[in-house]
Amino acid sequence: MVTVIIPALNEEKTIRQVIRQARRNPLVDEIIVVDDMSTDNTIAEAKKEDNVRVITSTHVGKGDSMREGLLMAKNEILVFLEADIPSYEEDIVGIMTAPLVKDEADFVKSYFERQSGRVAEILVKPMLEFFFPHLLHFKQPLSGAIAGKKSVLQKVEFDNDYGVDIGLLIDMHQVRARITEVCIGEVENDGHPLHVLGRMSKQVANAIFKRVNIFDSSRPKEDDTPHLMREQVEFALKELSRQPKKMIVFDMDNTLLQGSFIQAAARQFGFERELKDIQNQPKSNFIKTQKIARLLEGRTFAELIHVVESIPLIGDAVQVVRELQVRGYVCGIISDSYHAIANHVKNLLGLDFTLGNELEFQKSVATGEVKIPSQLLKDRFSQCEHDHCKSNMFQYILHRFGISLADSVAVGDGESDICMVKMAGTGISFNSTTPGVDEVADYVFKGNSLKPVLDVVR
Repeated sequence: MVTVIIPALNEEKTIRQVIRQARRNPLVDEIIVVDDMSTDNTIAEAKKEDNVRVITSTHVGKGDSMREGLLMAKNEILVFLEADIPSYEEDIVGIMTAPLVKDEADFVKSYFERQSGRVAEILVKPMLEFFFPHLLHFKQPLSGAIAGKKSVLQKVEFDNDYGVDIGLLIDMHQVRARITEVCIGEVENDGHPLHVLGRMSKQVANAIFKRVNIFDSSRPKEDDTPHLMREQVEFALKELSRQPKKMIVFDMDNTLLQGSFIQAAARQFGFERELKDIQNQPKSNFIKTQKIARLLEGRTFAELIHVVESIPLIGDAVQVVRELQVRGYVCGIISDSYHAIANHVKNLLGLDFTLGNELEFQKSVATGEVKIPSQLLKDRFSQCEHDHCKSNMFQYILHRFGISLADSVAVGDGESDICMVKMAGTGISFNSTTPGVDEVADYVFKGNSLKPVLDVVR
């Protein structure tokens, strides 16, 4: 069977067509859309198609999206399609996987019926002739539609910029993979403007130079990432197509999920004792957050997503969120957990935004470091004495959206939710794990249904 992986950045207009093209081949039993922190409705459009798994990448960049799709894939044969090309051949997957299914190749590059692009002709092919002449026969070395065996793709590097495609081709040659190229017919896509071609050329050249060790490893690398990365809060609070006048914020653990992510991770990875020791220390929550993050060092993005997916959602959460959105609420998560995890729950439930501590990843592996958004930290507008508190973020978001406290709702269960639930126009305690939440809440609910929330919000 075959897994199709579709990295996508702001492709709301074409993503569904590409998904449908992928589904035409009967061997495809898994489609993964890896959203690259889109600011449009790419996720919502992808979720309109049945049986599509949607994840959000840990970093902006095609390479990380490709790697994280690979890590999540269940099959050995993988196909990567570009989300902005809706005019693929009728059976693009069959064409690209035939050499793999027949065990005639380990890696398949695609080319289509036109001359290579300007960067390939002017830059890449001359460089290949000089450094890698055995690869010169490939018609379109920068083509983004590829297929390969997962076991082989795991051996190579995914550059997180325009160098990813040429880098994969060279690396596959270096690990002695069997490489072939197939024609995928005529494909229409938009050409890049000159300023983009300039950046593309630089990144492609860097990928080639890196693989022939022209640059000393100690040489500082100029990074284009700051031009691409968006601070988490700004990304989360992107402009919505509607203008919300009301907001509801949920805690994640034991509220939308029937359990705690970090507790489930501790059981899965065997650090329950260490976690308990940290939680019992007389330290600030800020320090505890940093220490707990170190327990996740070395865990891959896929491993952590599998943990959160092992925790059942509250059964009617999807329906309740949909109804709240119909009533005009912008719906989100503020969590003590990690943005990558909470964002996956957001995708599953169709929420509008999510905010949490930023667990850092390097090549899709957790470093054990964590960044806490500044909006969680105490400032002169804070209404409590905690060094960092969800109520600070809650207040900040209300201001950003121009929503009054009277039109806000907060739903939580734990000690870290007390200030937020108390501040909200309507505070709801849901399956609380501490009496303090019940004491400050306007409503207290127990059980496995969020529907009572709908009865008490306007």
